[in-house]
Amino acid sequence: MQRARRAALLPVAFFARPADQVARDLLGRLLVVEGADGRVGGRIVETEAYLGGEDPASHAAGLRRNERNAAIYGPPGTWYVYLSYGMHWCANLVAGPPGQGAAVLLRALQPLEGLELMERRRGTRIARLLCAGPGRLCQALGIDRTLDGVPMRRSPARVLGVEGLPPGRVRVTPRIGITKAADWPLRFLEEGSPWVSGPRGRND
Repeated sequence: MQRARRAALLPVAFFARPADQVARDLLGRLLVVEGADGRVGGRIVETEAYLGGEDPASHAAGLRRNERNAAIYGPPGTWYVYLSYGMHWCANLVAGPPGQGAAVLLRALQPLEGLELMERRRGTRIARLLCAGPGRLCQALGIDRTLDGVPMRRSPARVLGVEGLPPGRVRVTPRIGITKAADWPLRFLEEGSPWVSGPRGRND
């Protein structure tokens, strides 16, 4: 990933836009994480947008606030990491202006760097299963609650400003794994990518 090592980080202004725009434009970008046991990373191939107070599926629906969701109201480009079903960490980046509660969930990566470390963390050598799904992604990359509320530019997990996907390679579908506003077309994925998560019928 020589290109990744030379690329600059995405600026805060990139995230200071509507969450659906940020979610679409994150596709194809590189996410790298520097840890004590090594560096891992890959291309973002699937995201979901959550629109904040107006979105029934958002953790900020109705602009409710609590200790666990405080980071989602922070500045754009801040990490918001939460525990799903008491089992899996899920990594989001705050989008839009502070206080709106909008964020983008990172759902899947194409693994590119540190595959052996990802395999040890995940307990599998099946490349397709390393980062396909938000919980798997966080486990493979070593992301947990310690990242919550940390600005991306000052964190060990950073998105690099390499070129994203052209519009013709972006597929939009309803979000998956939720019950509220499940028909809203706010899931973005790389067309034809074998690395995305979810049922095949929702990706075709």
